[in-house]
This record gives sequence, structure tokens and C-alpha cells, in this order.
Amino acid sequence: MMRRREFISLLGGAAAAWPFAARAQQGERMRRIGVLMPLAEDDPEGQSRLRAFVQGLQQLGWTDGRNLRIDIRWGAGDAERIRRYAAELAALAPDVVLSAASASTAAAIEATRTVPIVFVNVADPVGAGYVNSLARPGGNATGFILYEYSLGAKWLELLKELAPQMTRTAVIRDPTIPAGAGQFGAIQSVAPSIGVELSPLSVREPSEIENAVAAFARGSNGGLIVTGSPLATTHSNLIVALAARHKLPAIYYERFFVAAGGLISYGPSFVGQFGRAASYVDRILKGAKPADLPVQAPTKYELVVNLKTAKALGLDLPSSVLARADEVIE
Repeated sequence: MMRRREFISLLGGAAAAWPFAARAQQGERMRRIGVLMPLAEDDPEGQSRLRAFVQGLQQLGWTDGRNLRIDIRWGAGDAERIRRYAAELAALAPDVVLSAASASTAAAIEATRTVPIVFVNVADPVGAGYVNSLARPGGNATGFILYEYSLGAKWLELLKELAPQMTRTAVIRDPTIPAGAGQFGAIQSVAPSIGVELSPLSVREPSEIENAVAAFARGSNGGLIVTGSPLATTHSNLIVALAARHKLPAIYYERFFVAAGGLISYGPSFVGQFGRAASYVDRILKGAKPADLPVQAPTKYELVVNLKTAKALGLDLPSSVLARADEVIE
């Protein structure tokens, strides 16, 4: 028996390819991960993010149904449902929970102070109280920052560069999350210096978004900034369609808006964060504690522009912007 064990250890990584039944003989136990998503299950962007996470786990030797069980809950932008699902996942006593965005993370931490939590797509985990500090999280949660609030200032500057005639900018934000105020504050800090008057559109429902954008668009020389929130992601197609209908140059926080017909986006890859999160889940499954894993910032920001949309708006995109673009969609 001793020799067999020694032989198995010599094979090392080759064991990852063995059938589950063979590996089970070594005493490997099934691990459990809870995943709390704020989007709807049929949301293509949500599915892309989840796929990146699962693929990241597979690359590290974890496969759902073999040595891992993944329990997924979709909040569909409903705060009450997200809280209920967070409690449900905590009751399953998983080895770790992956929480996406602030609403899910707040609900997960409220549901358990013992189960390790890895968060993604969160803007300000220290300000929100999820961690003590970025370097030393201290509690049962750690993860990946989406962006600094200061990115909001960059959105306004870029939009003004694309549409120099713009003197008024509407800012779609979700007032129910800390990031809604934080991002708007950053945009507000630069608006006077570039001669733009801001109109915050604090919205919660599709009808509110439609009415608020239509009312703002009655004036001239307008533009639109869409700040990051699960609400904006959930209603992305509606927002892109409204910007086109009312001929508003608009900037977004993520590429998928531009792929759907939006004008420009600047921010980190949301899908990429889910891939990176797999590495922290892997480390926790192997014994690391969230308190000891520093919160990580994005490693890259992407600038994506849509030439077709620019033409439809009558905008001649400056060569300075095109030269900096990571992707130009035609």
C-alpha cells in the first residue's frame, strides 16, 4: 500500500486527468462553491462571466461534478431576492462563495461571517466595509476591485473629447448602491473645469430610465454617462437603444455596451475578473484564508469605440482617441 502511494505522488499533476472514481480512492472529497450573481440567468453577459470563472477553475484542476459542486443563484437585479439567495447559499455551508458586484457581496457578508467569500466587480470594498484594508482584508472576504471611483472623471473627459460641442451631460446611476454616489462625485469633480453641466438620473426601473433620458434629451448639446451598476447591466440594451434614439453620445463602463451598439467604453474587463477570481477560490480550497489574500486592482483598462455608432451620431472621432483604442468595432 505504501508503494502505491509513493507511485501516485510521483505522478504528480498527471492525476488531474484521472477519472473521478480513481481519484476518489485517494480520499479526495467533493468541494462546494456557492455563486451569487446579481443578473438574470438568461443574461448573456452574466453567462459569459460565469463561463470565465468555470474555465478558470478547470485550468486549476477543479471540475463541476467531479471534484467540485457549484451552486448558482441569479438575483435578476432584485435586492430582496439577492438577500434571500445569499442566506440560502450560506445555509449550504459551502467551502467558498463567489459574489458578483456590491449588492451580492453585501448580502453574502450579512449572511455569513465564517464562510470564505471572494468578490468581483466591487468598486470600493473598504468604504463599503467588506474588508479592513486592501492589503490586509482581515475578515472572511477578499477579491477584486472593479475600478477606482476616480475613473468617472476619465469618462467625462473622454466623452468631451469625442463630442466637444457637449455642454450638458446626464449621468445614469443607481442611488441604492455606494458606487452610485462615488462615481457621480468623481464626475462632478471635473465637470466645471471642462464646462459641462451635470444632470444626475437616479433610476431604479426601466420606465424611469426611459422617462428620464427622454426628458433630458429635449435640451441641446447633451451627452450621457452610464455608471457601473447591476441595474445598468440588466437594462443595457434599453440604455443603448435610448442613446441612439435621442442621438446622445454616450460612454459606458464596459465593452459589452459598445458591442451592442454603444459609442464608447472605458474600464476593466468584467469577464476577466471572473477568470482571475478562480485563482483565489483555488487558493482558499487549498487552505488559504481570505484575511491573508490582498484585494487586487485591475491590471488593465480597455478603451473600445464603435465607428458605426459614431457615424450615426455625426461624430468625427479624433485620431487621438482612435490611436489609444484597444478595440475599434466597425
